[in-house]
Amino acid sequence: MTQNSTGRRTTAGGVLGAATVATGLIAGVFYVFACAVMPALARSDDRVYIEVMQNINDVIQNPVFFLSFLGALVLSALSAWQLRGSPGRWWVFAALIAYALVFLFTVVVNIPLNNDLAHAGAPAGVADPAAVRARFEGPWVAWNVVRALLSTLALALLVRALFLRGRAHASAYLASAAGSRASR
Repeated sequence: MTQNSTGRRTTAGGVLGAATVATGLIAGVFYVFACAVMPALARSDDRVYIEVMQNINDVIQNPVFFLSFLGALVLSALSAWQLRGSPGRWWVFAALIAYALVFLFTVVVNIPLNNDLAHAGAPAGVADPAAVRARFEGPWVAWNVVRALLSTLALALLVRALFLRGRAHASAYLASAAGSRASR
């Protein structure tokens, strides 16, 4: 906990730090999918591709992932509210907007694509696996790259806000130390 200008304790720095970590975790997930998982799966035949993506879409729905995925949004919003009067607030607001777009695209585009893939059924029983894959792969990969870029942008903005907050606190500490008797 730190103290605000009125001397009251505040959790703003901790919340900003937690928002940054959660956003970084999610940016990393989307990055790994863009750089490794999807290119590797692109080498697979259609039934293997469908099976693996169905399995990934099933196992990613877990408390650890949801904690970071939803936590990044909630913590960024809370941090934006807590820092609404501070100089670095615009960086946090911009990060919140970028991550809100990530959340929106996930809910509006990627999850429906995942659901369509799940409704295709077991890969062994799919009549035309190439058509199922074609409807899924291109749009999902493209929107995942958008999510990776936006979440990385949100992370960079939050890191900038952390840096500015740290610099402001260091300056305030040094100013108070310069005026104290202990520093003379």
